[in-house]
Amino acid sequence: MLAFFTTIRDAITHWWYEFTLQTKLLAVATLVVSLVMSGLTFWAVNTIQQDARLNDTRFGRDLGLLLASNVAPLIADHNLTEVAQFSQRFYSSTSSVRYMLYADETGKIFFGIPFWEPEVENSLTIKRKMQLPEDYPSDDDQPMVRQHTTPDGIVTDVFIPLIVDKKYLGVLAIGINPNQTAVISTNFTRDVTIAVFITIWVMVILAGVINALTITKPIKELLVGVKQIAAGNFKQRIDLPLGGELGELIFSFNEMAERLERYEEQNIEELTAEKAKLETLVSTIADGAVLIDNNMQIILVNPTARRIFAWEGADVVGKNVLHNLPQSVQIEITRTLYEMAAGECESAEFRIPLQQPTKRTIRILLTTVLNLQRESIKGIAITVQDITREVELNEAKSQFISNISHELRTPLFNIKTYIETLHDYGEDLGAEERREFLETVNHETDRLTRLVNDVLDLSKLESGRTYNFDGVDLAQALEQTLRTYQLNAKDKGLELVQEVAPNLPLVIGNYDLLLQVFGNLIGNALKFTKAGGKVAIRAYQLHPQPNFALYSPDTDSSPDTDSVETENHTHITLNEHNYPSKVRIEISDTGIGIAPEDQQAIFDRFFRVENRVHTLEGTGLGLSIVRNIMQRHHSQVNLVSEVGVGTTFWFDLDVLEEKTSPTQIETSNAYSLET
Repeated sequence: MLAFFTTIRDAITHWWYEFTLQTKLLAVATLVVSLVMSGLTFWAVNTIQQDARLNDTRFGRDLGLLLASNVAPLIADHNLTEVAQFSQRFYSSTSSVRYMLYADETGKIFFGIPFWEPEVENSLTIKRKMQLPEDYPSDDDQPMVRQHTTPDGIVTDVFIPLIVDKKYLGVLAIGINPNQTAVISTNFTRDVTIAVFITIWVMVILAGVINALTITKPIKELLVGVKQIAAGNFKQRIDLPLGGELGELIFSFNEMAERLERYEEQNIEELTAEKAKLETLVSTIADGAVLIDNNMQIILVNPTARRIFAWEGADVVGKNVLHNLPQSVQIEITRTLYEMAAGECESAEFRIPLQQPTKRTIRILLTTVLNLQRESIKGIAITVQDITREVELNEAKSQFISNISHELRTPLFNIKTYIETLHDYGEDLGAEERREFLETVNHETDRLTRLVNDVLDLSKLESGRTYNFDGVDLAQALEQTLRTYQLNAKDKGLELVQEVAPNLPLVIGNYDLLLQVFGNLIGNALKFTKAGGKVAIRAYQLHPQPNFALYSPDTDSSPDTDSVETENHTHITLNEHNYPSKVRIEISDTGIGIAPEDQQAIFDRFFRVENRVHTLEGTGLGLSIVRNIMQRHHSQVNLVSEVGVGTTFWFDLDVLEEKTSPTQIETSNAYSLET
């Protein structure tokens, strides 16, 4: 017998170890849940029983007190006949009373109902006595309650002293039957709980057996086969006579293995050669190259990229690229990488300064890698270019512009001096000559002043100056700008329209810089719009979702950077699942429009549209300043234009949330514009 139980135990142990971890956890969870529910049920049953006993006790006490209050005066008058009649009526009308016994002051039982009850018959036949405990107060009319168990259940015994005029006459004993409804309900609940517990475990055991016989074994065979295929053994086959979905799966596995075996024989040499060529090419190019999949895992990285990102000696292949990039690079390209992986954009370009391992500036080009059918994205190619020398040259050029702007102040002073001379000695010149000369000098003075101011503004933006970014009321800023240009529009016969949505939220920005943007864009619109035309400025809130422009002339940086560093070094972080709410500003006109070939260059420095409008009023720096300011706001200027119809510029600004603290953004050469 012992050997039999040992065999059964070993079989159960082996069977248990054959289960997967998920199945074991499910079994343990089922056991715990069933035990907890059973325990709660039995606790509830016990509580119900206790409540029922307490209710029986209270009911017996109240019933005994009621009966004693009615029979005590009769016993005091020795009217035993009336006591017997009243007791019989009371017993007949109350189904819960099991028996009633009366005893005199000596404890001798002299009457009982019903006579066929063992308690009554034995007490009257044997002449038993019924006495209260010695320590029970004789003048206390409160009953004494107890319970005892009988073959028919628990009976509640209530002993009530019979006291009239503080005279102890004896004691009344009443037996109260248990509440049958509560007893039946408790027993039924207990039986149902036991049945449910047994049923659950029968179902669990049957499910385990079926799972082991019909699912677990084929899946284990498939697992072994997949591991063999992954290890390069394409000769692996599975031979199980199964039908249904598992049979189809096994058939498909065998067919896959056969195809892989054929492909291995045909293509392994060619693939090896092509891989060697690709690795040689990637390792010898001057730019850094990193190839990642849609999950941001690094697939390939060349030595140049390892050197730029300080990955020498580190095993980064197979790891998340965002976890290994420098923080400045991570902040700039994270959001764009996720957008490209989701198919929302195809390429992007960034200029990012690095401090580690060496101080340099890099250009990062992101390009999606498509499959052969160009239907789905297989990965993202990251090209890294060291443009430190280029940035240095741009900085030198910016310094040159700053220096020459100061030199331009000297001719301005000379022009003003010449005007004063004309004012003092102008009698020798004719009136028409003086007026023409003064108009020309004044026009050149204004133009040179604008040039100097624009050059200085551009230099400030690229000098590393720190700007305070806080909540800006766009309605106020637009109203101030419109007041400035209202007279100019009226003089030219143009309609200047304001279409600002009511109750616009505050946006994150610099008030003075935004005024400069509005002024440049509205001024250009007025300048290139003929009389009778219309210039409109609009502002409205966008829904919180990613926002992509029809055309973005700024390819040097992304408008939706992932993080803004605040003054206390906290970050406002954005990801692909958390786009901020934005406010869009549009400036449109019905002017001459911009040719498609010029739209790529209008944001360059000193570029002016002169193929259709020959003017010397502008400096060619206004839109370059606008683009630079928008970069400071982590946004970009977009445009759509048609020659002869008009032009619309627009950009988006992030809404200031309550939890967002005022920020300080330091401009740096990371946002420098190419000339």
